[in-house]
Amino acid sequence: MKALVIGLGYVGLPLAREASLAGMEVTGFDVSKKKVDDLNTSYSYVDGMSDEDIQAMLAHGFHATTEESELSIPDVIVICVPTPLTDSDGPDLSMVCAAAEVAGTHLRRGALVVLESTSYPGTTDAVVQPILEECSGMTAGQDFYLAFSPERIDPGNPVWGLANTPKVVGGVTPQSTEAAIGFYAKVCKEVVPAKGAREAEMAKLLENTYRHVNIALVNEMAVFCHEMRIDLRDAIRCAETKPFGFQAFRPGPGVGGHCIPIDPNYLSHEVRRELRYPFRFVELAQEINNRMPAYVVTRAAELLNAGRKPLNGSEVVLLGVTYKPDISDQRESPAPHIERKLAGAGAIVRYDDPYVSRWAVDGHGVARWAGGKADLVIVLQPHRDFDLHAIGLGSHGPLVLDCSGRVPAGPGVSAL
Repeated sequence: MKALVIGLGYVGLPLAREASLAGMEVTGFDVSKKKVDDLNTSYSYVDGMSDEDIQAMLAHGFHATTEESELSIPDVIVICVPTPLTDSDGPDLSMVCAAAEVAGTHLRRGALVVLESTSYPGTTDAVVQPILEECSGMTAGQDFYLAFSPERIDPGNPVWGLANTPKVVGGVTPQSTEAAIGFYAKVCKEVVPAKGAREAEMAKLLENTYRHVNIALVNEMAVFCHEMRIDLRDAIRCAETKPFGFQAFRPGPGVGGHCIPIDPNYLSHEVRRELRYPFRFVELAQEINNRMPAYVVTRAAELLNAGRKPLNGSEVVLLGVTYKPDISDQRESPAPHIERKLAGAGAIVRYDDPYVSRWAVDGHGVARWAGGKADLVIVLQPHRDFDLHAIGLGSHGPLVLDCSGRVPAGPGVSAL
């Protein structure tokens, strides 16, 4: 079986690996020459995949390219390109459309095309399908198969990966669903068929909207619990002892990664466009989570003021600028928003992160912390490389604002 994976990022590369190890002849296509050159020289730029993993893929015949002329006619084409937001917070499907054109040009009769890029329900049949049909001159469900399968990649997760996470698939026809099941059964332990492509698309948005809304709930509670002198994290600890009916979510400095801060917007945007009314839960959650960086800066100023120091002129160190612990992924991290607001208030901002060798915000490099004692330390991500116990005892400075809930209590530690 020949497979073509379009888009070699956090979604496409793990899929290419599993397909290669399953014995398929895999070609990866990406518009980034740097990514392609890195892969073809056995260098991994994705958390959770080592250089040795890339070497194993190459040994199994994997090849990456930026040239359409090097693409053969595959049996399976999987589209795994980014779907960012436009300036108006609507879905930007330009990369999906471009990938669909590539797929349509290399489509053979009887082949399977799968979209894994997250978008609103209807993208597969209303956006991708017409492009494939126009470029190939064939009809989906009749001459070739078309399906959607939501990606469920959690970068850096040592337990759950592509192979052992149940894979949802939904085709534009029942035959397309069966074709997708046949492909993914070769790379995943469990395949879950949806009623159709739109149900599979909705499943992905439901998963991330659920998390988005619940994170917003505890973030808003964190604000008023601080004012009421209630330890919210202790309340959550107690609540999660209930063996049914409760799942713990914890507050933080904002939400990051591609999924939670972006994907629910696709659904909200489409509801407004199609039905002419708002998806209020999503829009409220977005509002609450987006204002958390400003709240972090407010709390920072309060802590410094309590010690008779102004934020203006104080040295503030941000620990962990990625969007989650123990990975290098910075997509949609709240850290740049916090840095902007701190610097705008006159603070001298430094950062420390073992996974980020250089950090820039709006094109301006942020200096790495050189050691010593800062006026205030803000723990954004509790990377395992940080000695959180020592930080809590004042190793980095006398005041600590802990946004992670992982720093042990100390005389200068305040939880978000």
